[in-house]
Amino acid sequence: MSLDVVDLRNFYAGPLGRVTRRILVETIRDRWNNTSSLATLGIGYATPYLGPFQGESERVLAFMPEGQGVVNWPSHGLSSTALVRSTMLPLPDSCIDRILVVHALETEESPGEMLSELWRVLTPGGRIIAIVPNRSGFWARIDSTPFGQGQPFSRRQLNNLLRDSLFSPIHWAEALYVPPVQRPLFLKSADVWERMGSILPLPVAGVHLVEATKLLYRPMAVSQVRRAQRVMSPVFVPAAQARLDENVFTGH
Repeated sequence: MSLDVVDLRNFYAGPLGRVTRRILVETIRDRWNNTSSLATLGIGYATPYLGPFQGESERVLAFMPEGQGVVNWPSHGLSSTALVRSTMLPLPDSCIDRILVVHALETEESPGEMLSELWRVLTPGGRIIAIVPNRSGFWARIDSTPFGQGQPFSRRQLNNLLRDSLFSPIHWAEALYVPPVQRPLFLKSADVWERMGSILPLPVAGVHLVEATKLLYRPMAVSQVRRAQRVMSPVFVPAAQARLDENVFTGH
């Protein structure tokens, strides 16, 4: 199930969407505070979070899934958006240094295939940040926001998905502790909610944010190596038994 681009645009144009963008941009920039000379790609509906990278990154692209629809971005100048199939990106191998994944994995029919395609276009040593709804959070239980759509993830589920797609998580964070309601009291106190959430170990954050790097090979477990060694070990046959087998084979 894909999100509709009009609903996404309307959400981020409203009060709750503006608070959401401010909170998540701060968290993203804590990790990527300088992308000069780097190519940056947003996939899903990442345009609300790509603004800080304009004029800083070497180039910034925004790819939107074909089932979602596409809008022009930025609002002035040449458009940097494109409507794409998330498992067949129109990019060569190893050409993107930073990829921001927002409103994508939770609605993708084959999230593993999508991550494999992101692995293909990411440079060696490149990084992604994936923002997905937290399975145990408030936001995943209320369908009035984009984070209440699709399949939410637990941290373990997201970790396994990334590792199966040859990504190694290097940093975890959570955000959106403020309840997903439009009431001015909650919106004005959003920063207080975020500070409390960062101090208290409460499993109610709206989203997981995970930064991961591209692995260049698939590690083999020690048990697999040992099994392979047992299979390939030579079998020594006593000389007398070997002669007997030869006589049977030749009919002597």
